[in-house]
Amino acid sequence: MYGFDSYVALGDSFTEGLNDGLPDGSFRGWADRLAEVLAGGRSDFQYANLALRGKMLDEILDEQLPIALELKPDLVTLCAGGNDIIVPGADVDAVTARLEEGVAKLREAGIPVLMFNGPDTKVLSVMSVLRGKVAIYNTNLWAIAERYGARMVDLWTMGPLHDRRAWSDDRLHFSPEAHHRIALKAAEVLGIPVDSDWREPWPLEETPSRWIDSRRSDLTWTKVHLLPWIRRQLRGESMGDGLSPKRPQLAPLVPLEVIEVPDTAPQQQAS
Repeated sequence: MYGFDSYVALGDSFTEGLNDGLPDGSFRGWADRLAEVLAGGRSDFQYANLALRGKMLDEILDEQLPIALELKPDLVTLCAGGNDIIVPGADVDAVTARLEEGVAKLREAGIPVLMFNGPDTKVLSVMSVLRGKVAIYNTNLWAIAERYGARMVDLWTMGPLHDRRAWSDDRLHFSPEAHHRIALKAAEVLGIPVDSDWREPWPLEETPSRWIDSRRSDLTWTKVHLLPWIRRQLRGESMGDGLSPKRPQLAPLVPLEVIEVPDTAPQQQAS
């Protein structure tokens, strides 16, 4: 319907869909939601999602990229490197140089590429220290996109993602509503019309956040999310160890629902 008959998503937990949960315990995410729009209800549209939580850039380029090159879909989405740059001491320029190799291979194969830059972490307590790294990374990504004719979904400037409700408790993954808005933004970048607007304001918060509540939240987050992450890094472990991609092959998409009418869409606009 929109010039795309097949779509392959590459990446890590962001593209896998954490934490946009489904009743069966699996994850939906912006990529599945975008695929539903691209399919437009057609039974012949094919979609694969090779993304897996915890994957580092080299793993994505070594394991997922060759499959995409072999499949030669009408569209590849690529968001990678986020897990690399948050590691203390990471060389952001070296990470983006490696990512450029993957983009170059896809474009040389004639595959359209939709890239994603990093979101602004300013609203996230503690995680806001990553803003500088993410900003440098994003600047490099924009240069790559321009050099190779790739399109970019600019997460950094998406106002609705600057709200704490766009994030899960782990402060690394987006909420279901944020995944919905990101899918809408991606469709817009691809020139695909949708009925909803990702810019829609969030509802007014009934109970304003207090300083003491934020500090308690920081302590809980450190215990539940940060310390386990540090332990995994020290042990060389990953959240994705032992898991497989949820859609490893191009196959017809059976849509769960139409993206334009999400269950979690806000009903009350802020003034």
